[in-house]
This record gives sequence, C-alpha cells and structure tokens, in this order.
Amino acid sequence: MTSPFSDSRVGRGPAAEPSALEPLINDVEKQFSIMVVKARQAIRRRATAIHPELQPLGYKVLSILASEDAQQQIVLAEELQVDKATMSRMIKWLESKELVTRVPDPDDGRAMLVSITDRARAGYLESSAESRRLLRNRLGSWEPAEIQRFVDLLSKLNDNDAVTRQP
Repeated sequence: MTSPFSDSRVGRGPAAEPSALEPLINDVEKQFSIMVVKARQAIRRRATAIHPELQPLGYKVLSILASEDAQQQIVLAEELQVDKATMSRMIKWLESKELVTRVPDPDDGRAMLVSITDRARAGYLESSAESRRLLRNRLGSWEPAEIQRFVDLLSKLNDNDAVTRQP
C-alpha cells in the first residue's frame, strides 16, 4: 500500500511556483492531520462499540476477518505490518474475549486459522453501518458533482504510483 504522501504523482500538470504552492501544501497537511486524528478517534469509538477494552489493532484484525475468510496469524501480521509476537498476543486476547476463534489450518498442520465470531461480526457490522450513516449525513448536503469531484481527487491522490516526481 502506497502512502498518499509518497514522492510520486499522476497526471502532472503545469508546474506551479514553489512559493505559491507552499501555503496550499501547508493547508493540505493541516487538513490531513485533522482527518487522521478524527479517523483514529472513529476507530477507537468503533472498537469500543464492539468491546469496551478493544484496542485499534484488535479492531483492524476484526475488520479483516469480517470481510475475508479465516486467516492465518502470520497473514494478519503481514497485512497489518506488525510482528508475529504482537499479533499472537492480540489474537490470544481477542480469543479470551470471545471475539475470534482459532482452529488448526487443514492445509498447514503447524498453523492456526483465525475467524471472527458471530457476536464480533454483528458488532463490527453495526459499527460499520453507523459509520456509513455519519458519512452520508456529512455528505448529504453536498451536490452530487461535489461528491464526484471529491472521489476523483481522493482517487488521484491515492493513485500516485504511475509517475515518479522529477525534482
């Protein structure tokens, strides 16, 4: 996964004067910072809606398991970019709270498959629905063309691998 902050961009337009770009880029950075803080707060709220002690990493594990089949712990660790020991402790904690189950992987006798429980899935789906309701409420007063422009700009920002920026 590439960061929208990496040093490449798509669709190079005419070069702007660096002095004109600097205050605009500062404003973008400020808005991203606000968005990141709010996203972290939203993840914490969604996590505690599932279980009062659930930490963001555990929530992220549940989000993967809610959208995919059972996964090996090593796959989860790689996807979330955490070490195996951290993931092992998180899975044990999630299992102790009855949010996940583990069974032997029939394809690899050394590995365990981790699955989300029905109770955790229900909590995850409810928190997801609430999140979508909030987003719809926030965007509900926007014109469809504004929403499409927002989607286009976010896509352009996220699709920044095609062209490497030249100094």
